[in-house]
Amino acid sequence: MRVGLFTREYPPHIYGGAGVHVDYLSRELAKQIDVDVYCWGEQHSDEGKLHVRGAEPWSEITEGTTEKFKGALEAFSLNLTQVKALSGIDIAHTHTWYVSMAGYLAKKLYGIPFVLTTHSLEPLRAWKAEQLGSGYAMSSWMEQTAILDADAVIAVSNGTREDILRVYPVPPERVHVIYNGIDLNEYQYDADTTALQKYGVDITKPYVLFVGRITRQKGVTHLVDAIRYLPPNTQVVLCAGAPDTPEIAAEMRMKVEEARQYNPNVLWLEKMVTKPEAIQLYSHARVFCCPSVYEPFGIINLEAMACGAPVVASATGGIKEVVVDGETGYLVPFEQDPQTSFPLHPDKFARDLGEKLSLLLANEEQCRSFGQAGRRRVEQTFSWTAIAQQTIELYVNLITSRKSSQAGA
Repeated sequence: MRVGLFTREYPPHIYGGAGVHVDYLSRELAKQIDVDVYCWGEQHSDEGKLHVRGAEPWSEITEGTTEKFKGALEAFSLNLTQVKALSGIDIAHTHTWYVSMAGYLAKKLYGIPFVLTTHSLEPLRAWKAEQLGSGYAMSSWMEQTAILDADAVIAVSNGTREDILRVYPVPPERVHVIYNGIDLNEYQYDADTTALQKYGVDITKPYVLFVGRITRQKGVTHLVDAIRYLPPNTQVVLCAGAPDTPEIAAEMRMKVEEARQYNPNVLWLEKMVTKPEAIQLYSHARVFCCPSVYEPFGIINLEAMACGAPVVASATGGIKEVVVDGETGYLVPFEQDPQTSFPLHPDKFARDLGEKLSLLLANEEQCRSFGQAGRRRVEQTFSWTAIAQQTIELYVNLITSRKSSQAGA
């Protein structure tokens, strides 16, 4: 069997959870089947059964298109470019709307099954219009067209499956839940504190940690708002970079400056730290905070739990299937604005985050207990080996079904 995996993100060009997912899934799949990865960014490599083929969008679009819909047109151009080069592929599998049309076209042109993994849904991310402008309408159209045509849609959580069925008229039997996973050998407690010292983290003080992009979705500004409700002089480490827009970058800067008036121990690392550095930061955090307002899964919580960190996270989406309230951390509910998905009462959400964080900051033994339970949970439920096997079984069923249909015709 040979699968074509289509993705925008692939090492070394990863900025979000979807890229992390494809990175590990492709390598795990390649232990059993041939995997051709088609991604953004010039690269070409062959390692065993894993073959990576990267490309750039058409230069006339990249260099000559109005910014407000550049991203959507770049994605569509690359989908067209990469699908023409397919050879010997038994099944196409796409990740995120950026490459969804490649799977749609591959199914039409080559007569192969099409699998689509959704890591988020455009209709539930209205704030993307701020980032993509009128291109948001095109990204939404590409996603909808592909989801309705896919032979199977993989949801990364039961919550995401419910969202898909609520937003799109997809037959329920075509939507399958296969979780994200974690490399348990790579993500584990690291006693080294070199990264902490490098970035100026005071290793003698407990700290609250955030790791993620500066986006509306990840909710980091709500954590910054919660700083005023934490015990005085609590150390807060924000590994937050790659802002979606100049506007949210400016808002983040303003809020951090305001928070420092209440607490000077706010350390903002305006970059995406390396994986080994993140593992060290997770390992020594008193508590990890994930304040996302929309999160189909929340792989970042798996990373923290695998390193033994207790988690305080928003009770939304797939997070509720990862973090067990009162066992591996605390879940913080909030009422969503039906129009934007943002917290309807942001001040209350910030106070509630602060309350749960404060409980753990004051109880080191509870933190240790939650952290140990979190590690056990990821070991039992979220290994990439099991996830790859479930994915291959889905491939086999789809290929077998198509061949049977063709034989019957």
